[in-house]
This record gives sequence, C-alpha cells and structure tokens, in this order.
Amino acid sequence: GNVPPGVDPEAFSWFQSVDADRSGYITVKELKQALVNSNWSTFNDETCLLMINMFDKTRSGRIDVYGFSALLRFIQQWKNLFQQYDRDQSGSISFNELQQAFSQMGYNLSPQFSQLLLARYAQRSPNPSIQLDRFIQICMQLQSTTDAFREKDTGLVGNVRLSYEDFLTMVVTRMM
Repeated sequence: GNVPPGVDPEAFSWFQSVDADRSGYITVKELKQALVNSNWSTFNDETCLLMINMFDKTRSGRIDVYGFSALLRFIQQWKNLFQQYDRDQSGSISFNELQQAFSQMGYNLSPQFSQLLLARYAQRSPNPSIQLDRFIQICMQLQSTTDAFREKDTGLVGNVRLSYEDFLTMVVTRMM
C-alpha cells in the first residue's frame, strides 16, 4: 500500500512487518516482538504497555500507523538520551551512569534510590545495569509521578501532605 501522509516511509514499512495479523493495528504483543535492547532481549511487557497507552488515542489497547510512527520517534529520542548517558558505550546503564543521568535530568535522587531502581529493574548480575526498555520505563514513571507530586506541591517546597487515598489515586491514575 501507499505510505499515508505524515508517516515516515521507513516507519510505514516497519509497521507492515510488525502488524503480524494484518489488522492495521499493533498490539502490545506485536510491539514487544518488534523492539529489542542492545543485548537482543525483547522489550518488557510493562514498557510496551506504557508506550502503547501513550500513543493509543482511541483507548483500544493498540495503535495505528500514525501512533506507531510517533512511537518510533519517541523511542529514538529516548535511545539518543540513553546513549548519551551510557558513557562506556556498553549498551546498558550502570549505577554510576544512572546517578549521572538523574542528576543531569534535574532529579535530586539519593544513591539508595538509584540502587533500589537497579534492584527492581536490572537483570540479576554482579554488576547490574539497565537496558533501554527499562530506562524508558523508569524515566516515564519518574516523570509521571513527579508531575503528580508537583500538582500537590504548589509552593515548590519539595514536600506535600497527602491522605492515603490521595496517594493511591496519584499512583493508580499515573502508573497503572
């Protein structure tokens, strides 16, 4: 078929190969099979779902060729950032690189928090590190929760007082 207006021809070609069932839409499962990290592992389900939801304008759980084209641009921007922070060009982000990334992004997070993220999102190894998919996921969730926090922190003091239900509402509406 012809490339729709406003869609990158390469993205259109890739969309056609990723749309395994020829439905005209890409699901989380199809997206997961199309995206790989530098170590050739597929992107994890959580990251794929976050990205599908971000570009799914109809709330159908899938994206069309326009959403896919936008998603590829989004991933490329994250990949460029990831490569910038992957100082040793290892294809993954280590603890020190993660700390530097957070700092340069304007987040004032403790080494303990970065360690917690590594423990949660890195593959088990003597030197845990984060692949691109988890980097995207962490940054998207960090941005989303930071936005929610800022809505409550109107005085920009870095502290808020929340009821338990307000906290749960923030989490559910932003993270799930």
